[in-house]
Amino acid sequence: MKDVIVRDARDGDREIIRDVTLSAYQQYAAVMQTHWEGYRRNILTTLGDVKPAEQIVAEQHGAIVGTVLLYPAGTLAWPELRLLAVAPAARGQGVGAALMRECVRRARQSGAAVLTLHTHEIMAVAMRMYERMGFVRAPDLDFHPGKDVTIKGYRLNLTEGA
Repeated sequence: MKDVIVRDARDGDREIIRDVTLSAYQQYAAVMQTHWEGYRRNILTTLGDVKPAEQIVAEQHGAIVGTVLLYPAGTLAWPELRLLAVAPAARGQGVGAALMRECVRRARQSGAAVLTLHTHEIMAVAMRMYERMGFVRAPDLDFHPGKDVTIKGYRLNLTEGA
């Protein structure tokens, strides 16, 4: 992990957060075909008003290169992370893992027993990272936003090895 600083987002970070997130997810446009434009709109809507989530960013050499949203328990059954994004040029340098570790730390600090997330099978690199970090598939959390589309749930037990 090369000089990655993880911090809370600031008001002035919104535009770069949007740009980093869209650039990170753009690779899925061709694969998602008919679903991409709706997914892109959903990303923009979510980033337009992130409350009650905590917006967390990762900086490298003073530039934001990654971001994630951490939703607290209460809104959902457990805290959940969403829209983990790493700028394409910063991938493979531990940025995503640093953001994930921060979400795990904050969820544990809040007293949560579980941290959840959702992903799609086309996000294979992300799924491998989640599994390396101890997340396990949780089919009971799956949902289906469209015909033949499954969004896979993952769960991390925060009480094991705490």
